[in-house]
Amino acid sequence: MFGIDTPGKIIAVHLNYPSRIAQRGRTPEFPSYFFKPASSLAPTGGTVERPAGTELLAFEGEIALVIGEEARWASPEDGWGHVAYVTAANDLGLYDLRAADKGSNVRNKGGDGFTPIGPVTIPTEGIGEGDWRVRTWVNGELVQEGTSDTLKFPFGQLVADLSQHMTLEPGDVILTGTPAGSSVVLPGDVVEVEVDAPKVPGAPTTGRLVTTVTQGESDFGDFGTTPTLSEAQQVEAWGSEQDLAAAIEAGHATRLTAPAAESTPGPLTAEIRELLSGVAVATVSAALRKRGYTEIFIDGVYPNHEGDAILGTAKTLRFIPFRPDLFKEHAGGFNAQKRAFDTVNPGEILVVEARGVPSTGTVGDVLALRAQVRGAAGVVTDGGVRDFAAVQQFDIPVFSQGAHPSVLGRRHVPWETDVTIACGGAAVQPGDIIMGDRDGVIVIPPFLLAEVAAEAAAQEAEDGWVADRVAEGHAVDGLFPMNAEWRARYEAETGRA
Repeated sequence: MFGIDTPGKIIAVHLNYPSRIAQRGRTPEFPSYFFKPASSLAPTGGTVERPAGTELLAFEGEIALVIGEEARWASPEDGWGHVAYVTAANDLGLYDLRAADKGSNVRNKGGDGFTPIGPVTIPTEGIGEGDWRVRTWVNGELVQEGTSDTLKFPFGQLVADLSQHMTLEPGDVILTGTPAGSSVVLPGDVVEVEVDAPKVPGAPTTGRLVTTVTQGESDFGDFGTTPTLSEAQQVEAWGSEQDLAAAIEAGHATRLTAPAAESTPGPLTAEIRELLSGVAVATVSAALRKRGYTEIFIDGVYPNHEGDAILGTAKTLRFIPFRPDLFKEHAGGFNAQKRAFDTVNPGEILVVEARGVPSTGTVGDVLALRAQVRGAAGVVTDGGVRDFAAVQQFDIPVFSQGAHPSVLGRRHVPWETDVTIACGGAAVQPGDIIMGDRDGVIVIPPFLLAEVAAEAAAQEAEDGWVADRVAEGHAVDGLFPMNAEWRARYEAETGRA
């Protein structure tokens, strides 16, 4: 494409377009650069992998200069004359790895396929350095547009500056910066970049450089830097706080900080928590049965610590049956399972629909620890738990069908979060009240919570009084349930009507 098989150098500029400079909020006095390896080159019509465990792969449509005549100590006025061709490029980068190498960008911008370039080159003869335009589309929508006559550092200045420090050789490539509009792309997205000279006769164009994002399956090893997230990096990657908020709402980004508390409390108030303190799940289930709610049991699940009890608001995660094509598309990287554990909020209980299959590991030590760190009130899954002994060491209550060592992909595909699910034979909606103890776990519709809690607390007190009488040696006949005589005594001794 450039007259040589592989460029000797690929040099990229950090900031150059005024729109991008304004977006970043800092104005460089002089251009700054980083290198990209030749192994990062990729052709048009190719794919790029978003590595497993990452979520912030961002595109940057750019005008690429191809050196035609060796340049050493060129002047800004002569710099453009050393450029033989112009083409389109996509300077892809992973913000998850940005902190690892600061401005050098070795890890976050040096990955295989992270520099798509082409599809054809345009000879610069007869075309000025200010005559070029770059545009980027994502899934057919125009998201970036910039022209070279607006640049903070014109092409000739870039060539001159670099040639002060190194010899620019024929075939070397300079990526000249990206305009505002860069953002995160997801597996399945298609990015297209085109460079043209629309005001030049014939309007020469590179055509569209097409790259499809795919999901990688290989995790980074612990012998080097692994992906990390910060809210600042998320905002930069997505482009704005508003775009990040929309991505979080859509489930495409991790919420790193819990949302602000609501000005009005939810149904599970401090008063109701106090009422239910010490109340058995069996007692609450009896109150629900009186109201016609009999299919509210999450059957077959038991706590990982003897004596655990849970009470909180449901956040849901749904698995579907395994299918290879769906697993390949949905199970890698920041999948629904990871999103659920990464976004559960304080006081919530993560309820997992694993289709009642015990021979699956739907929760492991890392995910259970993540839920605990985020302040979750517990985890309930009608599947199995991996790393069971390690999970038992954590404080967070985990109710499951027991231990199983299988990894994700044996029976399930993580599918979606925050939807109505079926867990252990019970329907569970986000916001339902989940209550559990050694007897089991039940689901309480929020609108019934207050009256059920009041009735169950009263019943628990009555049952406790009855138990004391049985312990004294009284027969249960007439006492459980209480006849009129026992009822009168109970009310007299306790003051309860």
